[in-house]
Amino acid sequence: MNMEETIRHRLHSAFAPAEVEVRNDSARHAGHAGDDGSGESHWHVAIRSAAFAGQSRVARHRAVHAALGDVMDRIHALSLDLSEG
Repeated sequence: MNMEETIRHRLHSAFAPAEVEVRNDSARHAGHAGDDGSGESHWHVAIRSAAFAGQSRVARHRAVHAALGDVMDRIHALSLDLSEG
């Protein structure tokens, strides 16, 4: 399973999202700080899930980081767009 599939699988398992987008932005950051040459260092994730109902922005971000677990050790940058629904 590659990094995108791993991220997608963990997010689906944790949040049963109505919508999820996982986008690899690593190519846009090639040669910048944090680019490890793997092509899998910078990611954008958008999730719409009822699991986020009543949670603050910080709580949602913490929940995503917890769901990704050890994958976070291999990610330099992760932008998140999280909404309930």
